[in-house]
Amino acid sequence: MKIKSSRFASLAYTLHEGDKGGRVIETVEESAPLSFVFGAGQLLPAFEDKLAGLEAGDEFDFSLVADDAYGEVREEMVISLPRNIFEDEGVLRSEICYVGNTVPMLDSHGNRMNGVVVEIGDAFIKMDFNHPLAGIDLHFSGKVVEVREATPGELEGPSSGGCSSCSSRNSGCGGTCG
Repeated sequence: MKIKSSRFASLAYTLHEGDKGGRVIETVEESAPLSFVFGAGQLLPAFEDKLAGLEAGDEFDFSLVADDAYGEVREEMVISLPRNIFEDEGVLRSEICYVGNTVPMLDSHGNRMNGVVVEIGDAFIKMDFNHPLAGIDLHFSGKVVEVREATPGELEGPSSGGCSSCSSRNSGCGGTCG
């Protein structure tokens, strides 16, 4: 059975930065594969395009340039926020607000976004809301573990309203395709 729209598929893979010799970003084992309904908007469109037509047992080895993955780094996604939103009774909450930490935030519409603290100033905290893999070419190598018809429950999709890291290029949600 081939991977196509509305079918359930599972993958095991290794994700490298740049090319197959690059830094390993993520490894997904056969014992705990990435499982999804193909064409349901859970994954990057270019990632799905590379998987279309594969069957259980097929191996894959492909790259996605940054623009086809999570896009380029966008400077407008790096913003300065008032320091006082990170303070409790005038004291900086240092357990969450330190350079390099990822902090879950809400935008003005109530959407969850993860931002990385880039700089701490006297009046402002600079945060980067780009996806962690923005600006990075990605290389995937792996194997299709399973392909089958999706169940009605799987076709309905997740009801949690959670963040799908692969469906939005610069959602700031974090994570990769799994």
